[in-house]
Amino acid sequence: VQLQASGGGLVQAEGTLRLSCAASGFTFSNYNMGWFRQAPGKEREFVAGINWSGGVTRYASSVEGRFTIGRDNAKNTVYLQMNSLKPEDTAVYYCAAGYGYISDASNSRKYAFWGQGTLVTVSS
Repeated sequence: VQLQASGGGLVQAEGTLRLSCAASGFTFSNYNMGWFRQAPGKEREFVAGINWSGGVTRYASSVEGRFTIGRDNAKNTVYLQMNSLKPEDTAVYYCAAGYGYISDASNSRKYAFWGQGTLVTVSS
């Protein structure tokens, strides 16, 4: 099983980034997918989740309206489009594959597989 996140980098406030996470080694279309992030000195937190079909999404209130999660089951890839970035969005972003109800998307214990993370730095 592998989840390879990419697309992180340094961006100015109000800028945009698009993260990608390529999955392999499991049946991607059977799993919900999520993005979490961890800022220096802080706990890991939920960012966004999407159900197996892509028809249902969930967002943390801090990113709602600015971030969009999507997936392409044909390419075994999940995306996170991040707009209007703020310095407080600076963190390592992780993708994860999970199961169960999408209403539990924010529960990290519902995720079986995790990627290695990609660093996003937003300068003011």
